[in-house]
Amino acid sequence: QITTVSGNEFLLQSDIDFLILDWFHAIKNAIDRLPKEQRITSRNLEFKLRRSSSIELLNSLDTESKEPKPEHRKSLIFRLNYSASDTNDRNRVKSRLKKFISRRPSLKTLQEKGLIKDQIFGSHLHLVCEHEKSTVPQFVRLCIKAVEKRGLDVDGIYRVSGNLATIQKLRFVVNQEEKLNLDDSQWEDIHVVTGALKMFFRELPEPLFPYCFFEQFVEAIKIQDNTSRIKSIRSLVKKLPRPNYDTMKILFEHLKKIAAKESVNLMSTQSLGIVFGPTLLRPEKETGNMAVHMLYQNQIVELMLSEYSKIFG
Repeated sequence: QITTVSGNEFLLQSDIDFLILDWFHAIKNAIDRLPKEQRITSRNLEFKLRRSSSIELLNSLDTESKEPKPEHRKSLIFRLNYSASDTNDRNRVKSRLKKFISRRPSLKTLQEKGLIKDQIFGSHLHLVCEHEKSTVPQFVRLCIKAVEKRGLDVDGIYRVSGNLATIQKLRFVVNQEEKLNLDDSQWEDIHVVTGALKMFFRELPEPLFPYCFFEQFVEAIKIQDNTSRIKSIRSLVKKLPRPNYDTMKILFEHLKKIAAKESVNLMSTQSLGIVFGPTLLRPEKETGNMAVHMLYQNQIVELMLSEYSKIFG
């Protein structure tokens, strides 16, 4: 999955490992060939978009507007005939926006007043489970139930993307309402349900496979002897926190049912590994080994599906 500085998202998928590596190197080479200044500007813009608060962005825009403009920009502004009143209007709008943003109530205040409920998406797994007094989020159970009811035979289930706007609508409903009926006609596209489930796991602040376990799972999948490899991964899985273990068990049991219908839905354990590997486990800090890590992530999920009974039994 690639997210550009402008916010566009692209998902490239293949069942062939060496083809994925070719894509990675081609994209990396294209980025490396960009002019150095352009790359720095892009990073600065991305950092600003991710890290700045609303007020900081307004201040930065105000500062940038005061910087000396090149001659060609001065002439362009002159041709557009911007008057002093236009500038004053813009300054008044900025000033009002700053006051509005600075006076807005905090998230904690809104939650205390009941205007904003506890979020499901983007919350830590153990917090969601504590709030629901369970070890598996109710949303996960509902999605799995819906997919097994009407999606096991669907071609490309979990690989095909649903409508993003509808997925975001479902995300909003889950975060704001207590009850959810996935049999409602507005969620009739099963790819919307699978897309929302993948988004839930993708937005966990810490993935289903906790960061502190990532390197241990990678080392385990490198073991050459299959029996020892399975034994090592089983041992690691047993050490996971209860919410992680229980959620992982029910999810992998579900994915195993998907793979059992491979002849109809064309989703093998390898295909599911490619889809869920980077979603369920990732390093806390990305390094230059991203392509290599991606292969291990896929292989870990694939092995756990193939040897489900030995690992979770």
